[in-house]
Amino acid sequence: MASTTSTRDRMQQGIYVVINPFVKGLIKIGLTPNAVTTIGLFLNIGVAVIFIFGAEKTNRGDLSFVGWGGALVLFAGLFDMLDGQVARIGNMSSTFGAMYDSVLDRYSELILFLGICYYLVAHHYFLSSLFAFIALMGSMMVSYTRARAEGLGVQSKGGLMQRPERVITIGITAIACGVAGHFMGGDYKIFVPGISFHVFETMSIFTIPLTIMAVMTNITAINRLRDAKKALNIKDAESKKATYGKAVSISAILITLVLSFSGSSTAFAQTDTSDPSPVKFPTPKGIANELFYLQRDPNSNTIIYELNLDSKGNVDADEPVLVYWMRYHDGGEKKDLSYIQRKFAYGLQTKDLGNGQFELRFVSHKKLPLYLIKSDTDKKYHVYITVNNKKIQLDRVFVRIEGGSFWLPNVKYVELKGTNATGSTQIVERIKV
Repeated sequence: MASTTSTRDRMQQGIYVVINPFVKGLIKIGLTPNAVTTIGLFLNIGVAVIFIFGAEKTNRGDLSFVGWGGALVLFAGLFDMLDGQVARIGNMSSTFGAMYDSVLDRYSELILFLGICYYLVAHHYFLSSLFAFIALMGSMMVSYTRARAEGLGVQSKGGLMQRPERVITIGITAIACGVAGHFMGGDYKIFVPGISFHVFETMSIFTIPLTIMAVMTNITAINRLRDAKKALNIKDAESKKATYGKAVSISAILITLVLSFSGSSTAFAQTDTSDPSPVKFPTPKGIANELFYLQRDPNSNTIIYELNLDSKGNVDADEPVLVYWMRYHDGGEKKDLSYIQRKFAYGLQTKDLGNGQFELRFVSHKKLPLYLIKSDTDKKYHVYITVNNKKIQLDRVFVRIEGGSFWLPNVKYVELKGTNATGSTQIVERIKV
């Protein structure tokens, strides 16, 4: 596909080299891109008039009007290229001009097929007129799928029957049909023994390519639809990911706002186990330097806060704590926080206090201090937080959410679990919201 596109582009650039002098002439006489587009529309109206006039004034064997119609199709198609070049070379591009060009191109193609279908029906090529109409439907859908996809923010180009290919196919085959009708006769037919009807006639030079176009335009439209589906699915996934990031940012802000008022909140004893979450949360295991972890409804995905040691076994002063997901709800994979989660929600801002001690603050609420300190009891680093005048060696933060909206969840309580400063007695403090 890449090589086909490249060849197509090279051919288009070659045509531009030929027509650019003519384009500069049009600019000199004062023609605007919209004027050139309008001329193209009137030329296609002329094509329809030729086909309709041929249908009314000639018999089935006279194909001269088909040939003349094909010649005008190619001439009119030239203006499809000229308007864009006039806009680029003359520095007259505009958003409305692009829309005007697209709308008039659709009108031009509809009018062109109107003339072709009228001619075929008038001369009793009923099956061919049906395929011409199907080709018209495919042509419209090729253009529509691209326009609709671009309106939704994705690209959907390519295919074997874009507008230039359609114009060239109709124009050249119509001319060939007219020329063949002049030299071979419009009633020339080929029969195969054993078949009761002719398998080819002069008009087939024009109608067989129309039949192929009927198939290929619709295949192109369907392929563009499939390509757009893939691109839109990716876009939707990215959008959901970004939305999820914003949602967890809000949840984190709610958490830290609740914790920041812990001094004035009512704390419940560790024996209070009322209103538990219906979600079954795992306990992270196998994390050697885990400090604490955070869990919340509505799933078991867990945020891990891990001590970051350098190659010598010392705490990394620039980044003493690593923060990442253990996505138990999604197969248990380890995953980094997104940019939004790291910068506005669950990330930590750290400050080296000296003597191997660090102050930690959630980026979403910097008024709540936590302290990373080496314990005199076990000579290991732990995170400490003071809640309700109790110093807790933090192990787990849990946020109980029940109902509410996506953006404003109903946070029923925040539970802090750990031990006292000496690490001997378990403490569970709940902060009601």
